[in-house]
Amino acid sequence: MKVSERMSVVDATDESLRHLTHDHMKVFAKFTSEDCAICEQLAPPFGKFADEKPFEHILFLRLNSDENPVAKKMMQEKIAPFFVSYCQGRILECDTLTTEQEVHDMLQRLRDFPPTTT
Repeated sequence: MKVSERMSVVDATDESLRHLTHDHMKVFAKFTSEDCAICEQLAPPFGKFADEKPFEHILFLRLNSDENPVAKKMMQEKIAPFFVSYCQGRILECDTLTTEQEVHDMLQRLRDFPPTTT
């Protein structure tokens, strides 16, 4: 998939996460869990941000931590929903976020982060 081919939010696995974070300049991932009320509450804004023009060059991913062992291990010390921003395959930020504004702010920082040029 090319970034220009918008697919809103892409469901990913542990395996595809590794590839996608290296294949795309900027990636914003949401780790969710079953029966997570906040995950459900933040699903509509997350999808809305994925479709907004200011964030069109960011790939939005969703991982169910209950179905992915690596994600599940990461979530053992955190609570869902857990968000991770990546630039050029490296983690910029990761945190548990509970409000639409917090998600927007982290996404904005990712958008504004200057990639390294070699």
